[in-house]
Amino acid sequence: MAHDILIVDDEADIRMQIAGILEDEGYEPREAATSAQALEAVARRQPALVILDVWLSGSDLDGLQILEQVKRNHPALPVIMISGHGTFDMAVSATKMGAYDFISKPFKTDVLLHTVARAIEESRLRRENESLKRLSGAATVEDLVGSSPALQEVRRAVEKVAGADSRVLITGPAGAGKGAIARVIHAKSHRRGGPFVQLNCAGLQAETLEAALFGLEASEDRPREVGVLEQAHGGTLLLDEVADMPLDTQAKIVRVLHSQRFQRLGGAQTVEVNVRVLATTAKDLKALMEQGAFREDLFYRLAVVPMSVPPLSERRQDIPALAEHFMKQAAAAKGRAPRRLGDGAVTALQGHSWPGNVWEVMNVIERLLLDAGGGEEIGAEAVMQAIGEGGRDGDGWDAAEVMNRPLREAREAFEREYLLFHLTRFGGNISRTAEFVGMDRAALHRKLKGLGVNPPGRGGERAGDERADDDADQAAGAG
Repeated sequence: MAHDILIVDDEADIRMQIAGILEDEGYEPREAATSAQALEAVARRQPALVILDVWLSGSDLDGLQILEQVKRNHPALPVIMISGHGTFDMAVSATKMGAYDFISKPFKTDVLLHTVARAIEESRLRRENESLKRLSGAATVEDLVGSSPALQEVRRAVEKVAGADSRVLITGPAGAGKGAIARVIHAKSHRRGGPFVQLNCAGLQAETLEAALFGLEASEDRPREVGVLEQAHGGTLLLDEVADMPLDTQAKIVRVLHSQRFQRLGGAQTVEVNVRVLATTAKDLKALMEQGAFREDLFYRLAVVPMSVPPLSERRQDIPALAEHFMKQAAAAKGRAPRRLGDGAVTALQGHSWPGNVWEVMNVIERLLLDAGGGEEIGAEAVMQAIGEGGRDGDGWDAAEVMNRPLREAREAFEREYLLFHLTRFGGNISRTAEFVGMDRAALHRKLKGLGVNPPGRGGERAGDERADDDADQAAGAG
């Protein structure tokens, strides 16, 4: 997405010259000859950069006065001052007022372009640093960690949709990595050079949410506040937990998605933006629509491309890679050496159902790093203590309920849960499961068939179909 640059100069020839130079480099220039035109252009849509002449004939305000107003309302907006009659004192004054740089006329093309590129890049880095400060450690993951079939399907979907400009609705349980997937979509899109802005809709009242979305017009007692829609111009806006958005706000967002235009609260100026909108939710939006709590027209505008993220309990195969990833990440952040997870520790990690999903894994691994002694291997007992529940939390396994069954039924229930867990752990690979549990492969087939268990990730094939299992095992072994 090309960067939008506003050129403010009273000489049409100078504006035309600068605009031509910028267009040749792929920028999108706008022009203004007076303070009124300049401030109106900034109000209409905040540019990525302003090139501002100090002296403006026929203008109510000169360049320094415009600079003062722009920096008051848009502190992060970079402004390059230009002048044919500049002095050292003028340059110092402009810099003190917040100008990024001061260039004297006549200027050299390469000097102008270098200054513009440097200002835009520094502005981008500041935005990224601010975003990283607002986000948690898990939110900075730059890739999707794991090799399970479910995650591979998510990766394929991301690759397919990233290059398009379609809106994407990402659904899945809390902590499953929906935000990380949204950032990967942005990073792989043609908008990756633009901003990525995230707004959490959960728990916000309509007025607060709308102020965050659309911004606030300046008044006597406050400067203009730019909303996330305007901040995300040329980039991507993520509406996190969109199901919590009030109905009145939903109606306004529908109109914005249709027109890409809106007005700041308290203002009459129409703001035009070019923003790709992604949304996430952990709730069932179709159920909410039936209850009248979510607008149907908003759902269909957001869900141009629907994407579902499975919980970690359905992709236990990814847990060892995730654990290793978070161990290295936590060690680097804490200035410590990473600790090795023993086989028992990995098994214990895979045995937990992780109701908190990826976020919970990150927290547990950080706890293990801090609790582990220097250089020692982490074992299963340490994992169970870090989880805080004595190990596996019984996903699908209710001990009290099993204790009230006859012995045969209780044994079958345990065997079913035990074998299904290890099949999931090994990605449905019969040979590896049989080796771990200490059974002959053919005996395991018969046991699974008798218990009515289908290996996960096998498209509904019966465990007793040994030829299909042979093919699957060979493929898994080759991978």
